[in-house]
Amino acid sequence: MQAFLITMRTKGLFIVLLTMLFFTSCGDYQRLLKSRDPEEKYQAALRYFNDKQYVKAQTLLDDVSNYYKGTERSEDVLAYLARSYMGQKNYESASSYYQAYVRNYPKGKYAAEAYFQVGHCQYLDSPDARLDQEITRNAIEAFTKFVELYPESPYAEQAYKEMSEMYDKLAYKELKSAQLYYNLGTYLGNNYLSCEIVAKNALKNYPSNKHQEDFSWLIFQSKYQQMLNSFEDKKLERARDAQDEYYNFITEYPTSKHRKEAERMMNQIKKIIKD
Repeated sequence: MQAFLITMRTKGLFIVLLTMLFFTSCGDYQRLLKSRDPEEKYQAALRYFNDKQYVKAQTLLDDVSNYYKGTERSEDVLAYLARSYMGQKNYESASSYYQAYVRNYPKGKYAAEAYFQVGHCQYLDSPDARLDQEITRNAIEAFTKFVELYPESPYAEQAYKEMSEMYDKLAYKELKSAQLYYNLGTYLGNNYLSCEIVAKNALKNYPSNKHQEDFSWLIFQSKYQQMLNSFEDKKLERARDAQDEYYNFITEYPTSKHRKEAERMMNQIKKIIKD
């Protein structure tokens, strides 16, 4: 029983100490907000940043940013502001501050980090493939600039990886568009041709994307459907075109899951060419 009471008293004392520490910390932060000493605020901001208290760090850095503008310390303030927003996962604001950094300090001591993070923030903010992809394209542009300037950077491998993922996302958006055209078929026009054009452009614009087989399959399917739906005077020409596409597809993807269906379609193409 006595041991239990001692344990409870110890826990109670610990809670009291934590509470006192919390209110002391809050009181110190409130005092800093009212302080007119920019150096004290700056040093405190760095401590808060290192303790991962990013909101407090960002608030204090914002307070002193105008004071240090045009001085040697301005570069550090801008970099740590960007980092503080990254810590808060506010990638849009972080990207804006990193962009401001590279505009003002294109060869500064944090330049490599800043160029990379402009792209990385936009990569993290890149929306679902079904939505507008302007941010995705901006990220690719930023990463392209970064790897041109810093090809040996430790960040370069990650930049290439994330850039590849974003090219795949743009390709996937085109894939969904091509599939939509294919599904529309002959509704209000030759949507098979539109599907073929979108798929070919995607293969040209994103030559290493992970959806290449899907695009190639859509191109073959579209040519096959155009053959089936063509007038007699065009059918032979389109059958030969579809036949060429069949060989292209099978050569490129000999183990494709679509091979059996492709061979069935090819038998129909041969009949039309023979007749």
